[in-house]
Amino acid sequence: MLSQRVKAALIFVPLLLIMITIGGWAFSGFITIILLLAALEYARLFSKMEYRSSRLILLAGVLLFILQRWLWEGKHLDIFLSAIIFLAAIAALIEYELGTKNAAIGFAITLTGALYLGWVGSFLIALRALPHGLGWMLTALPATWLVDNGAYFFGRWFGKAKMAPNLSPGKTWAGFMGGVLSGTLSGMLLVMLWRGVGLLPTSIPIWQGALMGLVVAVLTPIGDLLISLLKRSAGVKDTGNLIPGHGGILDRIDTWVWGAMLGYYLVQLFSY
Repeated sequence: MLSQRVKAALIFVPLLLIMITIGGWAFSGFITIILLLAALEYARLFSKMEYRSSRLILLAGVLLFILQRWLWEGKHLDIFLSAIIFLAAIAALIEYELGTKNAAIGFAITLTGALYLGWVGSFLIALRALPHGLGWMLTALPATWLVDNGAYFFGRWFGKAKMAPNLSPGKTWAGFMGGVLSGTLSGMLLVMLWRGVGLLPTSIPIWQGALMGLVVAVLTPIGDLLISLLKRSAGVKDTGNLIPGHGGILDRIDTWVWGAMLGYYLVQLFSY
């Protein structure tokens, strides 16, 4: 049987591909909804650990980071970051006065959630907004998905040595190497495809696609393992049940946000 991640991708990915292709306000609005739902799941995980975050400030922080990317193209970051820290501090002080003894931990949870899902998550919007962003988006994210698939099948066929047995018992070093191979190859083939249909300029060398696939394959598993850490700590199998039978939004986008961030910085590096 296919893994939950692969089956969920077959359901969720076509909708995301449609929104990526449409772009503009429709895509940015869709990503905003996805990240806000993920933020609620993030807060719920910590509530399972008996730590209370300020959900209102968490959502506001995620939204401010998204708007900073969407409407101001990454400008005025210092203002937005200062505002989020200030609001989170006020919320923590109020919570403590109301009797929440671990309000200091809640302050940290609120800030890290806003940074992770707001700042890192908003790279989905930033990558799509770049010149030739459609082609690069359709390279970075599909490469991320294919890394998952390659890791699953290689791990199933050849995996013995566990990669992180405490965090994710199903992950093996063979699966990791399979993900690296499939990511590198898919990145190269995707750039060739998008050059052929005009989504990327023909002047872009194939090695850039291979490098993007390689970097995504090596580093995006960290996002998966991080969410596994939160789930293990909370004692739950999934981050939510929004997708029946496949878990929550945060389960699905744990590697996607990393793939978008890495893809964005690699494209910026390629342009120098």
